[in-house]
Parts: sequence; structure tokens; C-alpha cells
Amino acid sequence: MGNSEGRSDFEWVYSDQPHTQRRKEMLAKYPAIKALMRPDPHIKWTVLGMVLVQLLASWLVRGLSWRWLLFWAYAFGGCINHSLTLAIHDISHNTAFGTNFASRNRWFAVFANLPIGVPYATSFKKYHVDHHRYLGGDGLDVDIPSNFEGWFFCTPARKLLWLVLQPFFYSLRPLCVNPKAVTRMEMLNTLVQLAVDMTIFALWGIKPIVYLLASSFLGLGLHPISGHFVAEHYMFTKGHETYSYYGPLNWITFNVGYHMEHHDFPSIPGCYLPLGDWNSMIWNVPR
Repeated sequence: MGNSEGRSDFEWVYSDQPHTQRRKEMLAKYPAIKALMRPDPHIKWTVLGMVLVQLLASWLVRGLSWRWLLFWAYAFGGCINHSLTLAIHDISHNTAFGTNFASRNRWFAVFANLPIGVPYATSFKKYHVDHHRYLGGDGLDVDIPSNFEGWFFCTPARKLLWLVLQPFFYSLRPLCVNPKAVTRMEMLNTLVQLAVDMTIFALWGIKPIVYLLASSFLGLGLHPISGHFVAEHYMFTKGHETYSYYGPLNWITFNVGYHMEHHDFPSIPGCYLPLGDWNSMIWNVPR
């Protein structure tokens, strides 16, 4: 971001994305990995607590001045809502109830969506499948910046603006790059979200709604936790477009930093990814 000028183009390769082959080779050599492909026993209760805490916070801010409301939306609510989006990411891989209960996972993701203020969970899952299947695929993977973004946001000031507006790009990019038909579950997600938003507004007024929306916008924009948006698929080393981070922010982001590992094994919940020594492939598999 500190470069005076950006690259002139993306890094183009014409081989298949590497994680599928890596997964086959590692599973053949280390079959114990399969023991970690099971639901996260704690994510249901963690998400429940976060949703209740954020709803309580939205009630508490109703008497604050706008200045302090925005401060707490950034400092506290932004952390909670960003973390909830990463919980939804984990749940989109059926980690809450397992692959045999896909419907439960979808509705639980809708529940986790409630403090975010806008319907998000179901649409995210629809496009996130392509991110894993076609990682980096031009016109298919909507997690990567569009050609326009790569061309326009090429100076430090513009890159800073891109980070600030990241929530808009992340939500609107799929509609421009690879639009898909609206599903029934997306409509239900929208109806549930609108019903909850209108109930909060009717009971507590406009400030709790602004707090929740500001928490999402500020927490997913220029916020310390948002560094993973850049780090996950930035080519720090030529030829490697997936990058892992092992620092303390993983404690509040459902281990999304273990991103190379996640793409190798998307069916392993984030809580289990740190259990493996990914260099020696020695596993501490819980019973």
C-alpha cells in the first residue's frame, strides 16, 4: 500500500487452482486429517452470545450522543459484527451442525446475520462456493478485486479509499462480476432481517439501527480486523495466492487467518485448524 504506484496488471496463470490437488495428496498421506472434518461443538453458543451482546449494546446506545454512538460502533460493535461475518463464513461450510443438517446451518447463519443489519448470510454462501471452486478465476471468483478495482485503486490514497469502502465493494462486486438469480432462501433471509430491523426501530428508535449498520460498515472497512481481506489472497510470494496469518486476531475471527489451511480443507471448522503442525503434518486430533 505504500508503493507510489501500483502494478499494471494481475498475475495471470493458466493452471488449475492448487488446493484441490494438495488436498488429495495430503489426505492420501495423512488420513488422520479426516477426523477433524466434523462440526464445531462451540460455535453455536459463541454466536448466540455475540448476537445477544450486540443486541444489548444496540439497546444501551439509544441514549448516547451521535459522536459516542459512532465511537462505540467502531471500537466495539465493529469487532462483534466483523467477527459475526466470519462466523457466517465458517457456518457456510456446515460447521455448526454438520453436512447432514444443511438447512439448520443455513437458518443459523440467518440468525448470526441479525446484528449486521442487512441480509448477507445466504448470498454470501451462494458466492463463497465459487470462491473455493474457482479460486482466482476471472469472472467466477467474486472475492478478488474486479478489473476496474485493480486499475483504479493503484495509488496509496486510492487504496486507502478502497479499504474504507470495502463493505460496498464486497457486497456489490458479485452483482457486477458474476450475477446470479435470487434464491428463495435469500428472500427469506431478507424478510427475517427486515422484520428484526423494524422491530428494533419500533421499540427503541433509530439510534440502535444506526449503531448496528455503522458497526458493520466501520468494522468491515478501515478497521484492524479487516486486514484479513488483503492478506488472505495477496501474492506475498510469487506463485502463492493464498496466505496464512497466525497472530492473535485469530482468537476473535474464528481462525480465518489459517487461510491456506482452510482452502486445503474447507470442511474443517476454524476451531480445529490450529491443531495441526502443517509443516510436519503431525496432528493433535481430539477424541
